[in-house]
Amino acid sequence: MAYTIKINGVDRSVDVDGDMPLLWVLRDELDLKGSKFGCGAGLCGACTVHLDGAAVRACQTPVSDVGSAAVGTIEGMAADPVGRRLQAAWMELDVPQCGYCQAGQIMSATALLRQIPHPSDVDIDTAMMGNVCRCCSYTRIRAAIRQAASGHTGDKGERS
Repeated sequence: MAYTIKINGVDRSVDVDGDMPLLWVLRDELDLKGSKFGCGAGLCGACTVHLDGAAVRACQTPVSDVGSAAVGTIEGMAADPVGRRLQAAWMELDVPQCGYCQAGQIMSATALLRQIPHPSDVDIDTAMMGNVCRCCSYTRIRAAIRQAASGHTGDKGERS
């Protein structure tokens, strides 16, 4: 079946089975490789994307469920002021080790900061608890979220 999906502000068309997970539509049909396959059960967060700004697991979201929702991926975060601040903080604090989970981590953190611009540690821990990092860079992830929330990054873009 044919679907038109707004991804990072651009309408994209695909002809796929409606049960195909959004993750495979993004990766295999549209060549957007930033969202990763981790567990396939929505438990690790490596595949996190946004649907109308909310963090969701693309491996568990059938393309037929997207409807008219706007899809945001890690490839679009540099155009987003909050995403840009997070990416800058991630780099300044050397958050990534292997890097595999980091796109999902940034997507969850962006959704958090859009909802709660100045989160507490409890807010951060709650929002990020569904994102697993095998390298255990959780302390640096939290520090990067705090830094991005404060607006004190090397990012030259706008602050929101």
